[in-house]
Amino acid sequence: MTQAELQEKANQPAQPPEPGERKWQDYFTFNTDHKVIGIQYLVTAFVFFFIGGILASIIRVELATPASDLVSPETYNRVFTMHGTIMIFLWVVPAGTGAFANYLIPLMIGAKDMAFPKLNAVAFWMNAVGGLLLLSSFFVGPAEAGWTSYPPLSTTASRAGEAIWILSLLTAGTSSILGGLNIGVTILKMRVPGMGLNQMPLFCWSMLSTTALQLLATPVLAAALILLAFDLLAGTTFFNPTGGGDPVVYQHMFWFYSHPAVYIMILPFFGVISEVLPVHARKPIFGYRAIAYSSIAISFLGLLVWAHHMFTSGTPGWMRMFFMIASMVIAVPTGIKVFSWLATIWGGKLTLDAPMLFGMGFVSVFVIGGITGVMLASVPFDIHVHDTYFVVAHLHYVLFGGSVLGLFAGFYHWFPKVTGRMYNETLGQIHFVLTYIGLNLTFMPMHELGLLGMNRRIAIYDPKFQALNELCTVGAIIMDTSIIPFLINVFWSIARGKKAGDNPWKGLTLEWMTTSPPAIENFEGVPVLATGPYDYGMGDRKYQTYVPTSDEREPALAAGPNSALRADPDPAVAAHPDDRQGESQNRE
Repeated sequence: MTQAELQEKANQPAQPPEPGERKWQDYFTFNTDHKVIGIQYLVTAFVFFFIGGILASIIRVELATPASDLVSPETYNRVFTMHGTIMIFLWVVPAGTGAFANYLIPLMIGAKDMAFPKLNAVAFWMNAVGGLLLLSSFFVGPAEAGWTSYPPLSTTASRAGEAIWILSLLTAGTSSILGGLNIGVTILKMRVPGMGLNQMPLFCWSMLSTTALQLLATPVLAAALILLAFDLLAGTTFFNPTGGGDPVVYQHMFWFYSHPAVYIMILPFFGVISEVLPVHARKPIFGYRAIAYSSIAISFLGLLVWAHHMFTSGTPGWMRMFFMIASMVIAVPTGIKVFSWLATIWGGKLTLDAPMLFGMGFVSVFVIGGITGVMLASVPFDIHVHDTYFVVAHLHYVLFGGSVLGLFAGFYHWFPKVTGRMYNETLGQIHFVLTYIGLNLTFMPMHELGLLGMNRRIAIYDPKFQALNELCTVGAIIMDTSIIPFLINVFWSIARGKKAGDNPWKGLTLEWMTTSPPAIENFEGVPVLATGPYDYGMGDRKYQTYVPTSDEREPALAAGPNSALRADPDPAVAAHPDDRQGESQNRE
């Protein structure tokens, strides 16, 4: 090739890939496309989910008999610590605030990407590095006292493992802070013109509330871990009572993050359920503003209830009363959501496909976790069952029955959008049935175990608890089995599934108004709002995408992002009155 030909080729504009077309290598690189990052988060989270699930299986098989016959009590505690840490920091939180939020929010608000694409990529890779550090800490010698307690370590190996464990959580926590900042700015500043806060999909409201908790609570955990590292490695005594420190201070700092972390884990999937139910019930969401504002209320109240985990730590009476009342009050905005979801599906044209089954399963199981949460908020009852399997049952009904069922509801709902293929409905329904039966069989008997006095974090127990523990282990095996149809479904559907089309569910939120998978920059032009996100049964108005001419684009951009394309390009897509109200709110 001559120099002239090389120069001519270099001057030619690069040909972009076809809409949504990506090479497999893109998912293993430092990519700034929010959709690639969302898939990276999701796949990585599922890898850690399988690892955490294996550890959970070890715990349940060990507890099938009263004796310590599978692993030693010390190894059991290490497995227990790793299971809890992985499932929270590397599975539920990254799946909700990383995978779903990254992939969906720009599409839902009509943006081309997140506000800070490079920061977004940095946050993902920090989370992945934190996960590798966490796994390595297990083989060095992590804490053996349980990850929620102040560990009095003595050996060099265990201190090294604890240091790596702390570093891994600091890395994952920093990733969470960066991701939360990015999500908040994106939602507040990059909505399509005409989309006011009260016209956003409810998933965006949930993520906005989650972001506030990430930014306010996570730094407190980081501070606690840094002080703990000084105690372990530098000989300070911030939390060591032998040197004048106070371990209760560590508990306050730990729980100030770790109870809001429950809402960091569950709020994104509250948003997912608010998107899934109206689509598959073909009804407008009931109580849009009540659901939206209750998310903000949960975020605020979630910062005021941490000490209900410390009723047995010598807290004074006035403090117990305050946190008992606050912990009960937070059930009100949660109850508002549950009532609104039930009212949404009541009388709807329900399609009992996998997203709807997981969505309704989420509501039914989460209600049980919410009821036991109110019970645990009561000081006398909490003191009675503190550190027993009743608490384990409550936690898993909220986080597995809640977060994980919500995750699978969203996974099946948006699978056609992400892959361009439909999943196998039969396999999806089998996955739901096995999961629902397995989780109830695993965690329901734990309530009785706790009431009878069986402590958690123990590998050796009184033989009188064996029958119920055997039942729990059978349930865990059923849950493990449920993953088989899920994996077959995913891989088969990606390779051979029926092509989905752009909008197989006939949804009204903006992500359904682009190709499946979405184009590289999401939309060919600027989406124009012509209906609300949940206006099912209210006419044939639909979102449309308006591609402005160059003469129209330049003045609009010069006038600022919130003033661009205010005039409807076509009278046929005149904005809904609510959307016009949203425009004035957006201008304000």
